[in-house]
Amino acid sequence: MICNPTVKDVYDFIDSIAPFSAQCEWDNSGLIVGESDKAVRRIAVVLDITAEAVKRAVETNADLIVSHHPVIFRAVKSFTDNDLPYLLAKNGISAICAHTSLDIAKGGVNDALASALEFNATPFADDGELSMIRVAEINAISPQSLAEYCAEKLSTGVRLVDAGKEIRKVALCGGAGADFMSAVSEAGCDAYITGDVKHHEFLDAKDLGLTIIDAGHFETENPVVAVLAKKLDDNFDVEVKIIPQTSPISYYF
Repeated sequence: MICNPTVKDVYDFIDSIAPFSAQCEWDNSGLIVGESDKAVRRIAVVLDITAEAVKRAVETNADLIVSHHPVIFRAVKSFTDNDLPYLLAKNGISAICAHTSLDIAKGGVNDALASALEFNATPFADDGELSMIRVAEINAISPQSLAEYCAEKLSTGVRLVDAGKEIRKVALCGGAGADFMSAVSEAGCDAYITGDVKHHEFLDAKDLGLTIIDAGHFETENPVVAVLAKKLDDNFDVEVKIIPQTSPISYYF
């Protein structure tokens, strides 16, 4: 266990379990805000760095916030008093963001999702973006029953395209993974669990004969927050606090 860590110590640890060099070329994982040599006494862990998350981090005197989604994703031309990176810097809070690097990593986002669903899953591929996907063999189940199971385990509403065949081989990818739908289908998967599926992607799934379950971007990624917080707590002699978050989406029936 590391005592009196710096931001760089935490960065190096996260890099060891979810290498930033493995992130997708379009991504922005790493130390996004702050100073490498700043001492860390309290770490806040979140899925998303929101204004509320920054407020809670300030209230708990956090020196560092670790998130999945990058607080800066695309190029920006200015930072003003309401911008999140400005608020972090103003309050002396550094930000380390592990996005696609944590999607790909063993024990990362998609293994946490598989664990939440109680699936014994393995990586779909050895490298590249397809290595985010996990695949599991399960006892035969109907598409509707699998959708209901996902809704229960992830405490969310789900959207379903029912391909009308029994499910035995399931692929999953937390967040927005519909781009991988064709690869999953070609590999013989019966169903695919992901989030942020668009209308035309549901139509594509129907044409492919692939059952697809949209269980939500937040819900399919949030399980990793507790996993990441525990890893940090086990390796650093500092206070690690999860800032509770819920999906911004409400479901009405």
